[in-house]
Amino acid sequence: MEYEAVIGLETHVQLKTRSKMWCACPNQFGAPPNTLVCPVCLGLPGVLPVPNEEAIRLTLLTGMLLNCELPPLARFDRKSYFYPDMPKNYQITQYDLPSTRNGCVEFEFEGEVRRVRIARAHLEEDVGKSFHFDHYSGVDFNRAGVPLLEIVSEPDIRSADMAYAYLTALKEILVQGGVSDCDMEKGMVRCDVNVSVRPRGSDRLGAKIEIKNMNSFSGVRRALEYEIARQIAVLESGGTLVQSTRRWDELTGTTEEMRTKEEAHDYRYFPDPDLLPVAPEPAWLDELRARCIELPLARKHRLMRQFGLPAQDAEVFKSDPALARYFESLAPRVRNPKVLANWIINNLRAKLAELHAEQTAAARAADPHAPAPPPPGPESLRFPPEALVELVELVENRTLSSTAAQQVFAEMFATGRRPADIVQEKGLAQVSDAGQLEKLCDEVLAAHPGPAEDYRKGKTAALNFLKGQVMKLSRGKANPVIVGEILERKLRG
Repeated sequence: MEYEAVIGLETHVQLKTRSKMWCACPNQFGAPPNTLVCPVCLGLPGVLPVPNEEAIRLTLLTGMLLNCELPPLARFDRKSYFYPDMPKNYQITQYDLPSTRNGCVEFEFEGEVRRVRIARAHLEEDVGKSFHFDHYSGVDFNRAGVPLLEIVSEPDIRSADMAYAYLTALKEILVQGGVSDCDMEKGMVRCDVNVSVRPRGSDRLGAKIEIKNMNSFSGVRRALEYEIARQIAVLESGGTLVQSTRRWDELTGTTEEMRTKEEAHDYRYFPDPDLLPVAPEPAWLDELRARCIELPLARKHRLMRQFGLPAQDAEVFKSDPALARYFESLAPRVRNPKVLANWIINNLRAKLAELHAEQTAAARAADPHAPAPPPPGPESLRFPPEALVELVELVENRTLSSTAAQQVFAEMFATGRRPADIVQEKGLAQVSDAGQLEKLCDEVLAAHPGPAEDYRKGKTAALNFLKGQVMKLSRGKANPVIVGEILERKLRG
């Protein structure tokens, strides 16, 4: 029997706010344990929560970016459970009246656009973090109370690779939309996986197995690959699967059962008596719509249509909005936007990456514990944007060879000087005068009669050797296109 997987993901994302959800403690990573806490986030008796307005705004903004409905009324609830990292012994979350619902994420997978429906994206608070040592355990409550968005997908995912593609697309939307930094090394994104298997073609769902607290997208993919195979093996051997919660062991590459799954009533949800419902006003929503970005996938397809970019180039601009904006600001000023895109993607991006590596090394040399500086963007360039347009045009009109252009670009990047000044100073202008090139070609043909005869006998590769000799004789300044035309004419004549 052939089986298929049915997968739904619950993605927990820390929101990009300055303070925590219910108090003024900083929302900050890396502080010494239990130094970013107060009576509110520690759940001490007699304290009252005060909602973080920006967290609510970011939740609604996420709903807009994920094509969700925004109900006119949302409510906070208490979800009761007991765990060492939960200081109040309940979590403030949203249950039956979430801030957003019924959306979708579109992304490319296996050569086509796929859609995964979003059941809800609701706002809640994060919990503390447990640390286990040789003979004792400790809890750091710095993370407790950080605004957390739980994005719950419908079970529309059918493979581990599709789950990875969905999570990658979701992260791009959230980061570019300014909702979250989604830094997985800092625990800003975590994922619970729900997976079952069923005979292909069946519409009945199998027993749902949950895998808790995945902290990397590659881990999600590996866990799903293992768990799907495990469940199929159980069914094929005549066994029965029971709804349960499992954990992923990164070292062994296996999942282990933790407990049978709780149902919603086990959490004893009820409306939080200390918090009023949220009813967004139309003016509020209008402000948030103004903060919406063009979605990454929509940008990719628009750039392909508008500028004739191939999918591979547009994919780079999909993932890097700053680079895309830089390209779009210059594209109307060049004859061939594809050539401009090549320079930005293959040259400018590489130089910015080198610069970032140098800046990071310098920061670490000064302080080994210093965080890496943010990657530099086009706004940090020493040369003005029109200088790159000038360079592209020098190559396009054959004033500059592609080899010389690389040298000019390196000088531009390092010093900020204009291309024309660099070309003049270094004498890099390409020779296109037919008379001069005729003489160079004659010299090469006289010096290399063998390759010339090979070409006449049908060995077309010999032409490249002869062109190379002309370029060498001209010290790289000869226009290779014109050289090729002259050589072909002389050899065929």
